Amino acid sequence: MSEGLPSGYREPVYKGDYSFNTGKLHQFTWVDYMIFAAVLAISSGIGVFHAIKDRKKNLDNYLMAGRKMNPIPVGLSLLASFMSAITLLGNPAEVYLYSIMYFWIALGYFLCIAGASHIYLPMFYQLQVTSAYEYLERRFSRGVRTAASLVFVLQSILYMAIVLYAPSLALNAVTGFTLWGSVVAIGCIATLYTAFGGMKAVLFADSFQVLMMMTALLAVLIKGGMVVGGLGPAWESLKRTNRYIWDDTTVDPSDRHTVWSLSIGGYFTWVAIFGVNQTQVQRAVTTPSLTKAKIAMWMNFPGKCFILFLCCFIGIYMSAFYENCDPIKAKFISDSNQVLPMFVMDVLSDQQGLPGLFIAGLFSGALSTLSSGLNSLSAAVYKDVISLYWKNKISDRSGRILSIVIVIIFGAILLGLAYVASLLGNVLQAALSLFGIIGGPLLGVFTLGMFFPWANYIGAFCGLFGSLIFLFWIGVGAAVYTPPNLKAFHYIHNCNLSVLSNGTIASMFSNVTKVYDTGAPAYDLYRLSYIYYSMTAVLTTVVIGLVVSFITGYTKPKDVNPRLICPFFDIIFPFCLLPECIRKPLRFGIVHTGVYGEPEKVEDDKVKHEHVESYLNLALEVDEKQEKLDLTKIGTDLIAADKFHTKL
Repeated sequence: MSEGLPSGYREPVYKGDYSFNTGKLHQFTWVDYMIFAAVLAISSGIGVFHAIKDRKKNLDNYLMAGRKMNPIPVGLSLLASFMSAITLLGNPAEVYLYSIMYFWIALGYFLCIAGASHIYLPMFYQLQVTSAYEYLERRFSRGVRTAASLVFVLQSILYMAIVLYAPSLALNAVTGFTLWGSVVAIGCIATLYTAFGGMKAVLFADSFQVLMMMTALLAVLIKGGMVVGGLGPAWESLKRTNRYIWDDTTVDPSDRHTVWSLSIGGYFTWVAIFGVNQTQVQRAVTTPSLTKAKIAMWMNFPGKCFILFLCCFIGIYMSAFYENCDPIKAKFISDSNQVLPMFVMDVLSDQQGLPGLFIAGLFSGALSTLSSGLNSLSAAVYKDVISLYWKNKISDRSGRILSIVIVIIFGAILLGLAYVASLLGNVLQAALSLFGIIGGPLLGVFTLGMFFPWANYIGAFCGLFGSLIFLFWIGVGAAVYTPPNLKAFHYIHNCNLSVLSNGTIASMFSNVTKVYDTGAPAYDLYRLSYIYYSMTAVLTTVVIGLVVSFITGYTKPKDVNPRLICPFFDIIFPFCLLPECIRKPLRFGIVHTGVYGEPEKVEDDKVKHEHVESYLNLALEVDEKQEKLDLTKIGTDLIAADKFHTKL
């Protein structure tokens, strides 16, 4: 293929009222605005409904929905929480900028859901946690729990800032709607219905929003395929533009996307989210049984694959449509994350309402992620910081009010951080890099505790922060000295030059088919593929944690509560098929009792103990109203709490 500008026109040529023919972007009609507003109103209405319905419920109901949720809305909420506008914008842009290699992430999804469902989730479910970081206190120390929770807070607010900014940028590009006006509007809506509606509002709003996302993607896929002429012409376009790369099996960790990086690296990246992230754990344990929690978790595999395939095929059609007039080079848009919204307006603008439906789906993804994240931040900060250190001074009612205030504060912080997100470029890579750099060390410290009984709290501290520092060094270095990445060919020879400025035309003709997007970085370590960040972080955490633990006095396996160690070789295929004579020494002296993941009765007593204070506060309120109080019930719970502490 020629490296210069080809002369004349070449197929495919699309004639019609498209941006590259007219030089103008299509705009929303009043019907689009109506549909967009209706979706936001419905999401807000769900929050208002549950705020009114559950206004008298206790803190556990606010944070955990009473732990009696049906697995279907829980599964949809798990899917929506991290299938945000970043996925909807980033996956098609990935195909457009690079190739179709990203399809392989589906294998990473499968491994992730299997690991999260059968290794990590049973541990949290049997402990009946509200915050995932409660495990770290029981395994290591209170300090490790608080430190990990604060690291999660940092990860969440940075990620949600990207989620908040990305759809606002898209809306601004295709409708002219003010960028920061939409940032503020979406941020406020998500904050308010999360703050007052609690977990139930989040779960049901997420369920509605994920269905909106899928509907919007289907509309774009069907119409895009009709305009391009089907999958055949689109596939030929992939070959002409160097996007037909799907079988890269090299083991070089510096290659951006390969079969191995997307499957193995993808597993570590996503299990850090589905396995130990507070946002996902908190939702999973709202179900009444471990079996239903696993059902909710496994619903995510077909759901994630369905959204992945929709996005990638839209990216294929989008690449074919703009094969001969790259909208970025033609200066119609300024960012790769705006290509999909422009494509939507080009191919759907003749159908009033459909562009509005797509943008509504885009913002539904943002709302679901923001609401889930804010709710989890509230639980983490309240349980791991405020309640942990000032528990005796906070009533159940005050705890709920505090949780609402925390949501509102973090919502305000997100609006400020959205500006930072505007500087990060490709939203998909930025988000997944963030999961690896910050989420990876968190996965590492949980893995250290669950699989290595010799680790102590000093090792956990050193492993967590040592890994964070190491990964931040790599991440910042890669951002400053961006590694060379093979890009697709982007042409401009079918653009209507008569509608473009002289400056735009001059820039279009320079370096038309640039293959690599930058030069070599200063250090080889900066070349590490971002998809390997999480795996690198886990290995670093475990190595540092074990070395420090043995130096400072390792924990003897017999002194560790067996319910805090995962019986890996007894539950994971094919190791569980090994004879007992082989599996016994692999337990390192730890005797596992009961079914892994099933709560013991002592845990029920613990739950009762945690509600004793609520009963006492109720007693004071009832006494003020001169009503009768069941003192026998309170006495029973106090005795149960005392027995629990005796057992410990």
